[in-house]
Amino acid sequence: MYKILIVEDDPAIAGALARQLGRWGWETRLADDFARVAETFDDYRPDLVLLDLGLPLYNGFHWCAELRRRSRVPILILTSAGDDMNLVMAVNLGADDFLAKPFNMDVLVAKIQALLRRSYDFGAGESALTRGGLTLSLADGTARFGGQSCQLTKNEAQILRQLLESPGRTVRREALIRALWEREDFIDDNTLTVNVTRLRRKLAGIGAGACIVTQKGEGYRLDEAALC
Repeated sequence: MYKILIVEDDPAIAGALARQLGRWGWETRLADDFARVAETFDDYRPDLVLLDLGLPLYNGFHWCAELRRRSRVPILILTSAGDDMNLVMAVNLGADDFLAKPFNMDVLVAKIQALLRRSYDFGAGESALTRGGLTLSLADGTARFGGQSCQLTKNEAQILRQLLESPGRTVRREALIRALWEREDFIDDNTLTVNVTRLRRKLAGIGAGACIVTQKGEGYRLDEAALC
């Protein structure tokens, strides 16, 4: 049974979330001390975190960064402020997905299902992918190039995996969205752009940032020549 930590300061919303997720067979715990969210996380050891941004004491951005330092557990951000800046900030701090309030519970469940499958099935049966000296470990999401390495989030690793598996070919944005979230109808296209930008930045840090080429209006492709 998957365990989900709900970090939401509105008791009515938190309770409704716990009841709905419980119907799907997921175990939940509500954070009740918003000064000690990290300690609650360490004690409960959840498989996924639902994290509201508008929290007392320290906001959700603070806790997103803190939890990401501790773990690669998927983090789904909940917020009433669904603007692009909040999206960019949340993803840059390590969030895996984003849902603006008010939201449909079916949409939330679909996102949780996709995150759990992607996070805990990722890399099953395989160890690594290599193209042009760039290697992605499917076990832990580490990218290596030229003797250097960087740690990728689940989203970033999945994007790189899709590109490595299709060298020289354009992987359409729609295909990447399906690979990451398993469906297209609930996803803001900007979420993919933010994740690709973050992946490029990390690869640039190990000397491989130029290998992802944008095909305008289509998607992205891996340029092996840039890895030589």
